[in-house]
Parts: sequence; C-alpha cells; structure tokens
Amino acid sequence: MEHIFYILPLIAVCICVSYAGEMTFELPDNEKQCFYEMIDKDVECTLEFQVITGGHYDVDMELTDPYGKSLYKDVKKQYDSYTWTTDSKGVYKFCFSNEFSTFTHKVVYFDLEVGDEDPLAKKEGGDAHATAMTMMETAGHTMYESLSDILDDQTHFKLREAQGRIFAEELNKRVMYWSIGESIAVLIIGIGQVLVLRSFFTEKKMSGMPNAH
Repeated sequence: MEHIFYILPLIAVCICVSYAGEMTFELPDNEKQCFYEMIDKDVECTLEFQVITGGHYDVDMELTDPYGKSLYKDVKKQYDSYTWTTDSKGVYKFCFSNEFSTFTHKVVYFDLEVGDEDPLAKKEGGDAHATAMTMMETAGHTMYESLSDILDDQTHFKLREAQGRIFAEELNKRVMYWSIGESIAVLIIGIGQVLVLRSFFTEKKMSGMPNAH
C-alpha cells in the first residue's frame, strides 16, 4: 500500500463567505467514514467525490441534513457530483462506506464547496449601479475565476495521474509475477525432461547387460 502515501490529504481553502474543502483519505475494507460540516440556511453547496484506487473503484455514499433526512444516497459509485441548497442551518453529514468489500482498501477523494464567492470589489452604501466594477476590477475578477478553474483542472489531472500510475504499478507487479511463474514452470519442465531422458537410457543399459552364472 506504499502508493497511498503519494496522495495524502490535500489542502482546504477558505475565501470570504465561500469555502471549499478537499481531502484524499484511505477507506479500509468493511469500514465506514463520515464527515461533518456546519452550514447556514439557504446556501448552495456542491459535493464531488471520486474513488482513486481499490477494487472496482466504487464506494457507497450518503448525504444527510441536520435532521437525519437523506438528501443523496447511492451505492457502488466510482464518482459523482451533487449540488443542493440548504433548507436549514445545522451540521450536514456525508458518509463513505466500504462495508460491502471484504478485503479491498479504497482511496477516496472528495471536494466540498459551500456558498458563493463575494465580488472582489464592493462599494458600501449604494445601489446596484453604484457597485459596478471598473474595467481593471472586472479583469482582475476574470483572472481570479480563470485561476480557480485552472486549480480545479490541476486537481483532477493529479487524480487521474495518480490513478493511472497506481494502475500501471499494479499491472507491472502482475506481469513480474507472471514472468517469475513462467520461468519456474520452464525450469521444472526442463528438469523433468532431463530426468525422463536419463531414465530411458538407464533402462536400455540395464536390459542389455548379460546375465551372470
């Protein structure tokens, strides 16, 4: 399981009233792990998850509100994204389950985005027209959004690269074990053939010897 250390927990980023949490964690077999988040009312949230390694790359996932009502539930999912708006303030719980697996550990990544970001520049004490951004502010905000998109793309590329690297390592191990098995089989067959041939010559030599009187 040394490859798990390549993809240890990622950082969490907080910006104004909007924040996002990203994490990569190991989910052992026959276990369930839950995470909790305090969220205000009428806040739009997005939860995205993906299984990076283990078995068939699938887990069970359930999201519940502060009153225990299930907002999202699915079984044996490889990846998915769910967006909802909170109806009440409280602690929201989302759980990942690997209880259906008897011996396969999983590595799961999730990204929780809570709330909308405030504009980078806002004027106080005015109407909507008074808070219009200048061209420079607009350009800065556009650059900020582009950089955020780049960061998200880089995160997904890292996940795909980690998934591909781990798959390649597992495939390399299987090829190595198969090669070792073939080498042992060829060696055993070679030794067997030598012994069989020697037995043929030994029988002929014994049958050709004269009887002693």
